[in-house]
Amino acid sequence: MKKILCFIITILTFSNYLFAQSDDELNVRSLMEEQRQAWNTGDLERFMGTYWQSDSLMFIGKSGVTYGWQNTLNNYKNGYPDTAAMGKLKFDLLEVKRLSVMYFFVVGKWHLTRSIGDVGGHFTLLFKKVKNKWVIVADHSS
Repeated sequence: MKKILCFIITILTFSNYLFAQSDDELNVRSLMEEQRQAWNTGDLERFMGTYWQSDSLMFIGKSGVTYGWQNTLNNYKNGYPDTAAMGKLKFDLLEVKRLSVMYFFVVGKWHLTRSIGDVGGHFTLLFKKVKNKWVIVADHSS
């Protein structure tokens, strides 16, 4: 009887761990969808809400490395000054992988459909759980 009880407790504990992982992954995927929606309504501040509001945020793009949330927002505003430049964003998530209880790694493609010409590329994101909230702490987009 003790063996059966131990087995059941082990299974329940393990299943709770699996559900916690899938909840976190769903949360990360939901944040990506929030970003897409914010972009498609022209709301860069809301788009940046998924990023870590810290001077340590790292964004790597065609111009090199940018540090800081405000600097990254300013770069987005300069690069995408209006809705014509922003277009409509689509993500194709290729991999969403838990690295630890505190980190997720996301790889995907981005595509902007625009009247001034479509553009696209790839990205890698590092999400970290900060104050019980998932945020992007590093973004490499090309």
